[in-house]
Amino acid sequence: MAQIDDLPPLREVIRRHGLSAKKSLGQNFLLDLNLTARIARVAEPLSGATVVEVGPGPGGLTRALLSLGAKRVIAIERDERAVAALEEIAAHYPGRLEIVSGDALRFDARAHLGATRAKIIANLPYNIATALLIDWLTAEPWPPWYDMLVLMFQREVAMRIVAKVGDKAYGRLAVLTGWRCESKIMFDVAPTAFVPQPKVTSAVVRLVPRAEPLACDSKTLQRVTEAAFGQRRKMLRQSLKTLGVDSGELLAAAGIAPTARAEEIPVEGFVTLARVFAGQTKSRVR
Repeated sequence: MAQIDDLPPLREVIRRHGLSAKKSLGQNFLLDLNLTARIARVAEPLSGATVVEVGPGPGGLTRALLSLGAKRVIAIERDERAVAALEEIAAHYPGRLEIVSGDALRFDARAHLGATRAKIIANLPYNIATALLIDWLTAEPWPPWYDMLVLMFQREVAMRIVAKVGDKAYGRLAVLTGWRCESKIMFDVAPTAFVPQPKVTSAVVRLVPRAEPLACDSKTLQRVTEAAFGQRRKMLRQSLKTLGVDSGELLAAAGIAPTARAEEIPVEGFVTLARVFAGQTKSRVR
């Protein structure tokens, strides 16, 4: 496959800017530009799109996004060492790359996007990947400021994201994802694709927001699922006691058997539980 652009190879960029990956920042660099282009293509069409990228590092995925036609890429990078390398890409694609130095967990999307919706495409730093996803899944108002997520995770995490009720990996993350998005693992990425090589296989996941997910308060749903899966081997009548209400009454009102376990309850069941719990809590406050 042909080179995606005429910028220097990533190994040269890394060497010139002293970009050794930092474990503290969860960094693992992808150096194969054909692979970064494959990741970017999952989010096609990119022509005219605005993209938010988290943790671009030396810019392999950034280059793929721009070469495939993204109108604007907002690259959020916490590592100041990478900024100079990204500025070289910005000079090659004038007016199309905006570099934001800072923590992605504190990124104010609306301040940068206004009313424009974006695609989030990223090889996420492993140490904040789940936290970022939960933040995006629980964004308010809904529909959110993004219309697609194409994200790299450790494969174990990816399996937890796409799991269905009854699957071994089904848990709180799968419920939150299934509530608001349709998700699919697109392909795996071997450890050998990264520098340094992680000990695990990674996977690219595509998530598309549901236009009208079941009505539910996100904080309440998080609280209910945390209680339910916090003691997943126990029956719900026991695990839900941590919510501080009569768990038997809560389950009965939600139409769920008290002997059921968390992994047996579909997303719709957890939404119902959250609604009932919210109503009971509101009644107690009165």
